[in-house]
Amino acid sequence: MVVTYEMDQQTAIIRINRPEQLNALDENVVQGLRAAWIRYREDDQARCAILCAAGERAFSVGADIKQAPKEMWQAVPSVGIQLDKPIIAAVQGFCVGGAYILVQMCDLVVAASDTRFRYPEAQVGFTGGLIASCATRVPHKIAMEFMLLGQDIGAQRAFDVGMVNRVVPVGQQLTAALEYARILERSAPLVVQTIKNFVDQTLPKGPAELAALARDQLLKVRDSEDGAEGRAAFKAKRPPVFQGR
Repeated sequence: MVVTYEMDQQTAIIRINRPEQLNALDENVVQGLRAAWIRYREDDQARCAILCAAGERAFSVGADIKQAPKEMWQAVPSVGIQLDKPIIAAVQGFCVGGAYILVQMCDLVVAASDTRFRYPEAQVGFTGGLIASCATRVPHKIAMEFMLLGQDIGAQRAFDVGMVNRVVPVGQQLTAALEYARILERSAPLVVQTIKNFVDQTLPKGPAELAALARDQLLKVRDSEDGAEGRAAFKAKRPPVFQGR
């Protein structure tokens, strides 16, 4: 499986599992992450989730340019799937492009000391635009440097400018993330959910994020049972019978 889901006490560990491809995000990974976020949202036993990745060289090098995903935003928490429970990212090695989008939408980030964040879209000539909300999460000048110059930001500098919460020795990032998770497991779920929801409402959303949220709603209508019924009724020249689902 290219994305795995396992429980550690009351924490869901969601792992990207394509280490041979440096955990590049293809369509299977995107849909695997989307399914994992839905499972986490609906899992009453899960108080917290950790997003991590297999292998040592990279958390993820971003979109798989050989097998590009159709709608990468579908994998992004709070964009593709709305969540009111916390997520901790545990990252190592390279974290590039769309992989950083996943990380910036998490609530807490633990980085191994070898982590290298990079956003090279201005240098390769395309963008999905979701990166824009970086400017609401770190100081403006740092965000612009990161988004426009395509240069690496190492783990320690990422900590210094507020991109991550903690830097740990290589290989200890998941253990450190679980330390945060244990606190969240003991915390009042309603308070955690309320704070997370209020923060999500407080942070501004960029045009690409708003477009993705709108497209998600439109796809739900298109792919609904009522959508299929409407199309079938039109073809059969009969009145549709809608069920509201």
